[in-house]
Amino acid sequence: MSACIVGWHHLKFGKHEGRDIEDLIVESSVGAMADAGIEPRDVDAIYLGTFGGALVRQAFPASLVLQAHPDLRFKPATHVENACATGSAAVYQGLDRIAAKKARFVLCVGMEKMTEVTGEVLGGILAQGAYLREEHVTSFAAVFGQITERYFQRYGDQSDALAMIAAKNHKNGCDNPWAQMQKDLGYEFCRNVSEKNPMVAGPLKRTDCSLVSDGAAALVLADLDTALSMKKAVYFRAAQHVQDFLPMSKKDMVDFEAPTEAFRRAYAQARVSVDDISFAEVHDCFTTAELLSYEALGLTPKGEGARAITEGWTQKDGKLPVNRSGGLKSKGHPLGATGVSMHILSSMQLTGTAGKMQLPNPKLGAIFNMGGTAAANYVSILEPLRG
Repeated sequence: MSACIVGWHHLKFGKHEGRDIEDLIVESSVGAMADAGIEPRDVDAIYLGTFGGALVRQAFPASLVLQAHPDLRFKPATHVENACATGSAAVYQGLDRIAAKKARFVLCVGMEKMTEVTGEVLGGILAQGAYLREEHVTSFAAVFGQITERYFQRYGDQSDALAMIAAKNHKNGCDNPWAQMQKDLGYEFCRNVSEKNPMVAGPLKRTDCSLVSDGAAALVLADLDTALSMKKAVYFRAAQHVQDFLPMSKKDMVDFEAPTEAFRRAYAQARVSVDDISFAEVHDCFTTAELLSYEALGLTPKGEGARAITEGWTQKDGKLPVNRSGGLKSKGHPLGATGVSMHILSSMQLTGTAGKMQLPNPKLGAIFNMGGTAAANYVSILEPLRG
């Protein structure tokens, strides 16, 4: 690759009452440029990632980034969308523009405001991420409920492992000041059905599902030569985008084929293996997705992902900490912001600026951001430019 992350800004995820999408976009954009130490006039291109559409009234958001400063006027700005992987799609558009030598600095913003619509309306909008011609579902939880049932049928009931994943991520989220839920729920609460933890879909309980969130995050990319002179820089050792069929009938969701292929390509590009990775941020929209990600990462063979959590490998002091940030489960999942957030929090780890989340001396970080039923799959491998 030929680009680095040189600055960022992350808003707290949760419910931003009284603030619209413009407020979130502007604050994160201003913060990212300031953190990178660049002026708005230095930005060559802008990519805004948001699922948007029916979630908010303002359906044409690309120019809202220009509200951050008058000097952004007339800069090329593009709205990017690829379901829950929208944030990474915006980052990758920036990488491509720099690789084409059409930009030196690119501002990438991820944003979502999900709380302006009712839960019923939101469920219907999110269900559009499924293949509606044949998959008649009322919510995306129902989709992952089906996937979880199929996994259990093939490999046995993994409810204990899913509860351990939820408990781990909620405990990790206590150390993340930007997380929506900073509360250690404990394994017993996550494992058992209760009034506060009801069944949602199939084997999935409320604690197996990510949160409805508002939030934004922004980062600045720079070409490699420019990044060498910046105060901080995190380099892309690999950036791989693998798109798969939308219908679940045309793929084996339990095998997580496209995410596995994305990791395979990323390892090959970076010339590393899973044993070289210091930590990973993966797309735990549901705890099942994190379990499947262990297998896609190559931590375990197919069907044995539970070993990674039951044997402590993915805990913060394990051999490959996963979702030290708390993941989507605790941090929240404002759709368009998620991929940008993953790249920022991983960059913090690699620059030693992750605060209470900081791991000891990480060298390489892996990121997996997924859209839909593993239809859009982005895997990045990051390292500090200067060790």
